[in-house]
Amino acid sequence: MNKSKAYIEEHKDRFLQELIELLKIPSISADSAYKDDVLKTAEAVKERLAEAGCELTEICETPGYPVVYGEKIIDKDLPTVLVYGHYDVQPPDPINLWDSPPFEPVIKETEAHPEGAIFARGACDDKGQMYMHVKALEYMVKNDDLPCNVKFMIEGEEEVGSENLGWFIERNHEKLKNDVILISDTGMIAKDTPSITTGLRGLSYVEVEVTGPNRDLHSGLYGGAVANPINVLTKMIASLHDENKHITIPGFYDKVEELSPEERAKMGEAPFSLEKYKKALDLNDVYGEEGYTTNERNSIRPTLDVNGIWGGYIGEGAKTVIPSKAFAKISMRLVPNQDWKEITELFKKHFESIAPSGVTVEVKPHHGGQGYVTPIDGIEYQAASEAYQEVFGKEPIPQRSGGSIPIVSLFEKELKSKTILMGFGLDTDAIHSPNEHFGIWNYLKGIETIPFFYKHFARLKK
Repeated sequence: MNKSKAYIEEHKDRFLQELIELLKIPSISADSAYKDDVLKTAEAVKERLAEAGCELTEICETPGYPVVYGEKIIDKDLPTVLVYGHYDVQPPDPINLWDSPPFEPVIKETEAHPEGAIFARGACDDKGQMYMHVKALEYMVKNDDLPCNVKFMIEGEEEVGSENLGWFIERNHEKLKNDVILISDTGMIAKDTPSITTGLRGLSYVEVEVTGPNRDLHSGLYGGAVANPINVLTKMIASLHDENKHITIPGFYDKVEELSPEERAKMGEAPFSLEKYKKALDLNDVYGEEGYTTNERNSIRPTLDVNGIWGGYIGEGAKTVIPSKAFAKISMRLVPNQDWKEITELFKKHFESIAPSGVTVEVKPHHGGQGYVTPIDGIEYQAASEAYQEVFGKEPIPQRSGGSIPIVSLFEKELKSKTILMGFGLDTDAIHSPNEHFGIWNYLKGIETIPFFYKHFARLKK
């Protein structure tokens, strides 16, 4: 048994309890009603960093929620790893679909996690994965096994677009100076198949508003004579895809990167069962752009999805109205080379152009970010690969993710550093969904693996 594994075994009950206490705090950044809880979580993270061995810890104010900073500098001539994570979480809605309250963590066995998983909002995204790094630091400090410097930058606005993180980074280049950025906010293929996320999609998120008459109208007296904003909105949204599930916005695909057949074949080597995928989601079939596999559709291809739609009367019983307004929230996942601001403008221009007379349309951009690709020929990737090999006994598979971490491209632009994405969650962990959970095995395996990244990166950086 290696030293880190022995330490984890000795302290695993405490490691779990500490995470559970963090998960109890409803740090929902999207809802101002939880402001005090978000700030309370920031203070808790600061305390945990100090206890783990950081010699300097700070709550750094921003125009929004603060950034928690910590550092352990052992020798300024040694390399520095900057760990990024976030302490805010998604709203738990719909609450009625949770089997247990989202902020009352419970441990339950599942098919994927027979050793147990922690069920709570934020368990995997990202409190559990962020906290792996805190406990990995504790191990390295307590056992005199920290081979280089480490800094932590844990923010509280990732789930609402990291609006103020750029503001913070621009003002703290020297404080955040590093040789590599390490993030665990992604997943792995399977417990017996380690993987490193080498690509992230970008994001453009908008809200649309369609307005018809100046008030809600009686559907009997006015039906058929005025445009119904809900009818119009749904028809406009439906037109955004053609019969091949191809996005119809002019110019949308102009800068989309087309992978070579060789690259697509390499992606296809990752183990994947379409039947298990459908079973896990209770689907009788998959759905998506013609000409691409399921794994390609959700990683190397751009998408457009409606995330919410509302208008009119949705209460109990019937109310016969033609609504004055209808609304939708729409996200577009983008691939490298697509600029999110340019795509947002293309969407706005197109959506407004297809509105029929009788309604007005407003497109409100929310937030977005660029896609990112990590090169697999650098020492950063090599260090991560060797870390996985030491713990899992096999080489990890490079994998592009369908998710977005918009600030990763910002890091490279502002801090001139490469980012390594060492995630330990599974696709079945229900992040952003009811019953989110994180396997105990995955949590502890992450703590075990992370110190080996430090070891190999420090060696390769010399």
